[in-house]
Amino acid sequence: MLTTRARGVMTSHGGAAWGWNRRAHSEGRGNRWADDTTERKTEHPHHGVALELTDGTLFTTQGTEDERHTARVLGKDGAVKAETTDCPGVHGEAAAAPGASTDTVMAGCENGPVIYRDGTFHKVAVADAYARSGNLAGSERSPIVLGDYKVDEDAEQERPTRVALFDTRDGSHRLVDLSSSYWFRSLARGPEGEALVLTYDGKLNVIDVESGKVVRKIDVIQPWEEKADWQEAGPAIKVAGSSAYVTDAQNKKLHVVDLTKGEVAKTIDLPQTPVELAVVAGKPEAPAREEKAHGHVSHGHGSHEGHDHAHDDAAPSAGAPADAGGHGGPGR
Repeated sequence: MLTTRARGVMTSHGGAAWGWNRRAHSEGRGNRWADDTTERKTEHPHHGVALELTDGTLFTTQGTEDERHTARVLGKDGAVKAETTDCPGVHGEAAAAPGASTDTVMAGCENGPVIYRDGTFHKVAVADAYARSGNLAGSERSPIVLGDYKVDEDAEQERPTRVALFDTRDGSHRLVDLSSSYWFRSLARGPEGEALVLTYDGKLNVIDVESGKVVRKIDVIQPWEEKADWQEAGPAIKVAGSSAYVTDAQNKKLHVVDLTKGEVAKTIDLPQTPVELAVVAGKPEAPAREEKAHGHVSHGHGSHEGHDHAHDDAAPSAGAPADAGGHGGPGR
């Protein structure tokens, strides 16, 4: 999976990723072929991610179909600029507020995430021997990344009630118990960088990421539970502006939540059961500093939501809007 600030998005399962010039591609209406492309190849085909940063470097993972534990940042010439091999099961990525000299990106691992900040990888130390955070949600407005937190390596389907808040500034983290479980499509970020988690009790939990306090619980949908087959339809949340869009798959509804007022502002009946969800705001996602640097608007990310499965959806890219998260599947 490729996500990027300056280019378009294309996915390949053959060990290669392509980025195309979105400015040329977006002119006019309808579908158009991408005629300005860049191709990068991995050492082996694997379930991974490639993320082009604003300085032109490429954040990427390395591995095989059976094992992956490496994250790298490559220069424009393909040379390795930074690398960590301490990320078993690497899965999920999210961009946070930029560091002093580079973008800041977090990748999920099975022993605590890794952070790429200011040209170097940093490890988040966790107390649990197995601590899986394969679904991450970041925000340009915050240095703190929201993630799931699973500790049972042998569970066929773990149902955690705790989420993690990872501080990319110093590698610290705190756990927040919501007293109700959630799944990989439950995580999002609000317009001010607040953490949003849709739990089994049907509530949208609003978390102050600096204090770790749940500051509001908004009743949105009826109680629900993740199916035994994670590919079956379930609730999803995306954010645009001050509104959160929440699907109720069981009842074929879409709820629009006013995050300022803390209430459901509108409910729409859907003709079919919703599975995936994307929100188009009609304006570029790139921050102003980036538009100036590139001379045009950009991209598409976070994190990456994630089961370890090869079907994954495209994720929002570095510097994505508040609901940036990750690529599809739950990362059990």
